[in-house]
Amino acid sequence: MKKLIFSLFITFCSTLTPALAAERIVNIFNWSDYIDPSVLEDFTRETGIKVIYDTYDTTDALEARLIANPGDYDLIVPSATTLQRLIQADALQTLDRKRLANAVNIWPEIDNRLRRFDPNNAHAVNYLWSTIGVGYNAAKLKDRAGKPIVSWDQALRPEGLKRFSDCGVGIADNPDEILPIALNLLKIDPNSKNLDQLRRAADLLSGLRRLVKKFDVFDYSNALAFGEMCFAVGRTGEILQARARAKEIGPDTDIVAVLPNEGSLMILDNLAIPRNAPHVNEAYVFIDYLLRPDVAARNVKATNYASGVETARNFLDPALANDPALYPDQATLARLFTVTSADQPTRQNINRLWTSVKTGR
Repeated sequence: MKKLIFSLFITFCSTLTPALAAERIVNIFNWSDYIDPSVLEDFTRETGIKVIYDTYDTTDALEARLIANPGDYDLIVPSATTLQRLIQADALQTLDRKRLANAVNIWPEIDNRLRRFDPNNAHAVNYLWSTIGVGYNAAKLKDRAGKPIVSWDQALRPEGLKRFSDCGVGIADNPDEILPIALNLLKIDPNSKNLDQLRRAADLLSGLRRLVKKFDVFDYSNALAFGEMCFAVGRTGEILQARARAKEIGPDTDIVAVLPNEGSLMILDNLAIPRNAPHVNEAYVFIDYLLRPDVAARNVKATNYASGVETARNFLDPALANDPALYPDQATLARLFTVTSADQPTRQNINRLWTSVKTGR
């Protein structure tokens, strides 16, 4: 686990009485590389609150740490399905939006989507969001694709994907994000928890195994950027990061991000306060800071994920603010779907099916 400590306290505090000089702290648990580090530094500079910042790489790590050490953190960043499970486990505090002056900046469209997981938006606000999309190296696919990538048929059926296998194909190693796409392609409710329907989706994806160079949680982003792969299915935010990284390596490299016409999964990452948080007041101050449009825009630029703060776009370069892979238009937004958390037996079935997709066993 990585830990960053930002302590930019004003030195005159040492001259105050012990009660007044008590150090203010906020303990944050977030995904790796999921914030602009200068935001943390500026927050401490503006508020005097020291940030202790830990990171995780899987939702399982977040849930396990929160259950094992419920008083370690003041603020966490769970996905929507993780948020749903934590609410059911009574592991989170109710969020008082009256304490968040910048809550007026929350994007109603995204807030409404989040309500499916957090009834009445009682426990969380959205931090960043993304989708599942297709990323490819334009030059390497020019002679292979035959036509632009517009459909999931070109990415998730063997007859479409086989044209790209010689230059390297990657798929995100996450059944919760990829199986719903396959269900939707088969014209099945992507939120289905029916085992027979899930098997049909897994069977479709199993046909891709010999064509896929690697299933990986996030490394497809680097592989695209460095030319180790030419085609990937995964989080659009990660694909856009690959595009930015590739431009740094070689200005002529063009990584294209696409949301296929059939629609896609919307991924919502959110801000929530654990039930036993030791520094609740400081957590509210930090959440409110992140809801400032100028601060939210900095995190968009740093991560290539869209913000749940609607007016953050006003602080972005037009090319980024108007990128349809980052901020889809209204028609595309209408085709985005969300998927709720499955119960434990269904999750076990999904994991077994996913293992079969990757290994054939």
